[in-house]
Amino acid sequence: MQISHDDNYSGHVEPRGAPARRIIHHDAATVAVTKLSVGPMDNNCYVLAEVDSGTGIIIDAANDAERILDAIGDIDITTILTTHRHQDHWQALAAVARATDARVLHHREEQAHVPVPADGTVAHGDRISLGAASIEILHTPGHTGGSVCAVLDGTAEDRPDITTHAFTGDTLFPGGPGKTSGEATFEQIMTSLRTQLFTLDDDTWVYPGHGDDTTIGAERDHLDEWQARGW
Repeated sequence: MQISHDDNYSGHVEPRGAPARRIIHHDAATVAVTKLSVGPMDNNCYVLAEVDSGTGIIIDAANDAERILDAIGDIDITTILTTHRHQDHWQALAAVARATDARVLHHREEQAHVPVPADGTVAHGDRISLGAASIEILHTPGHTGGSVCAVLDGTAEDRPDITTHAFTGDTLFPGGPGKTSGEATFEQIMTSLRTQLFTLDDDTWVYPGHGDDTTIGAERDHLDEWQARGW
């Protein structure tokens, strides 16, 4: 399986523009991460492909099914992970699942809110196979009760200092956590940040559910500011 990549991946993609791609070396595996912005809310859809096996995972089939399928090409998509229940993150899920025959996964707390039946649920600490690689699930409630993030270990070809990659849905963006519904859920998301995502190294690259990428190190010093700012 031949996959080209960007020499200078920045984490920025234009709304409905060309995808960006990064190559990650994970032990004996090579994983290509393709990022594209879909739909009117600038949702990020990520296609992770393990090069040797040709298998892949989609994180958030959010919108624009035809564009997602075009980005997949000849990758054998085995799994579609939905990070949380909000409608803008699953608009293309049914069409993409039908076209790829991939299994649909999300957290059990999201099942009643995602209208595409799940083939299984994920829980904190689960791993989803990606050829010779895998992604680890972190349960990070707050934005919704069943919000999850996914972590892939491996060295970025364009940035050898980056060895951890976190796909954070709407749990973490550049500049703060995702929106919450009140003080209780805000405290919940801040706990998720402090005990899950911000235990990762500063060099961890963050791939959010909307907009540009960031790193854990770029955001860490602002945790107390976010806490004081509140929901």
